Amino acid sequence: MKLWRLIRILWVIARFRLDVLVPVKRLPALARPLFRLFPIWLFPRGDKPRGERLRLALEALGPIYVKFGQMLSTRRDLLPSDIAKELKQLQDRVPPFSADQAKRIIEEELGADVATLFAEFDSTPLGSASIAQVHAARLHDGSEVVVKIIRPGIDKVLRSDMALMRAIARYLSLIPDLRRLRPLEVVDDYQATLFDELDLNKEAANTSQLKRNFSHSPLLYVPAIHWPLTRRRVMVQERIYGIPVADVDALRDAGVNLQKLAERGVEIFFTQVFRDNFFHADMHPGNIFVSTETPEEPRYIAIDCGIVGSLTREDQDYLARNILAFFHQDYYEVATLHIESGWVGEGTRANEFAAAVRSVCEPLLEKPLKDISFGQALLGLFQTAQRFHMEVQPQLVLLQKTLLNIEGLGRTLYPDLDLWHTAKPYLEKWMKERAGPKGLWESIKRQAPDLVYRMPELPVLAHQVMRQNEIEVRQRHDNSQAMHSIRTGLKQTRRRSRLLRYGGILLVAGLFWQPLTHWAEQQPWPALAACVLGIVLILWR
Repeated sequence: MKLWRLIRILWVIARFRLDVLVPVKRLPALARPLFRLFPIWLFPRGDKPRGERLRLALEALGPIYVKFGQMLSTRRDLLPSDIAKELKQLQDRVPPFSADQAKRIIEEELGADVATLFAEFDSTPLGSASIAQVHAARLHDGSEVVVKIIRPGIDKVLRSDMALMRAIARYLSLIPDLRRLRPLEVVDDYQATLFDELDLNKEAANTSQLKRNFSHSPLLYVPAIHWPLTRRRVMVQERIYGIPVADVDALRDAGVNLQKLAERGVEIFFTQVFRDNFFHADMHPGNIFVSTETPEEPRYIAIDCGIVGSLTREDQDYLARNILAFFHQDYYEVATLHIESGWVGEGTRANEFAAAVRSVCEPLLEKPLKDISFGQALLGLFQTAQRFHMEVQPQLVLLQKTLLNIEGLGRTLYPDLDLWHTAKPYLEKWMKERAGPKGLWESIKRQAPDLVYRMPELPVLAHQVMRQNEIEVRQRHDNSQAMHSIRTGLKQTRRRSRLLRYGGILLVAGLFWQPLTHWAEQQPWPALAACVLGIVLILWR
């Protein structure tokens, strides 16, 4: 099956003459013999432009390749304009499947006729993407909705493509220079993400969570899910009306403040990543619209939450500190953080790594997006990473992809956007809240259940400490020279026992004294002080 899929990929490349885009002579030596199996020169180039040929080839290869094209379409700085314009059509103009198939899937999933479920159902799809397509409908109560339906047979195509990708990743893992990129782990993460998209129940849950996170927010609106008509292959959602974010001319005609729109896009991204730790990871232009109700205070509308991401608290902290260090041009701090997190090879010297990062990143700072060559920057960072044996972090791949999408949108909407100036105040505020008294209080409340669970063990631990000291005293009883240390040990044991007891009392009082807890919601300092003092006494013992 893998061999057949590989042959089909090569056939598509030959059929659409993609060898013109990437000449075979420039491919790695090991890959060139594969192309000799196909007489590419026998296929006519035709009169279709190269961008259209590439788009048609990606559509023929299937959803994984369509998604790759979608991501590329947001990077007009890395692609010729004619190719970027064609790839833009992949965002919502993938060939649809028939309305009869769509209705059959709806009826199989919901167990009723479409006419019974909906007052109206439009057989012509509103949009068709790589994984699913969407039809407009109206419920019997008059509500306008959209019905999202998974493509029939798509799971088999995905499994076949992922099997091939795993085989290629396994081969790449054998190459020492590429092993640090951890291709197998990256493919596994990508596979899990793609298969999550096949379950619309998960997408509906993600959508509801994102809607809660931005409830009453002037920045982002997320349409509501109609849960009674949502299943694994069918999802019904509130219909929205807005201008596609990539239609800059329509946004200008509507009087939308493009500078504020671009700045709000950056704010939404950092809010999702750092405040909520739950971010929309498929923010290509086909999934983002703009409300025109208040053009001077533009509001985004997000759909298609099939791919979301989150980070551990450690990755959040390291990422925020790294970005702030970049903003402050503190490259030594960047190097130190990478070494502490284990992202670079053992034995790396912080000053050497800092100098290498400085040479790449210094030209990017204090410049608008239009003056930054991210292609050159990414190439430079890749070469730096190779030199210092930096490993790819699979848990950050989704975040990097999302950041590329956001940067691409910002470049399209408002090329003069100063990304650093927009993001820096938000991150500084977040770090101050995270490391300040409010963050400490939230951390104590979060850890309170575990502390309460372990509280009954404190007397046992104290008894074990005393018992251990008594054993040590007996062992040294016959040694007259050790009597002074024995007395000191007994004093320390009594002191530890008192500190443990008093610390436990203060901690319990701070967390569970009912009047104080209610009052602490408005004025947390006394309760916080009791908790902190209790923890200090317990640790000081």
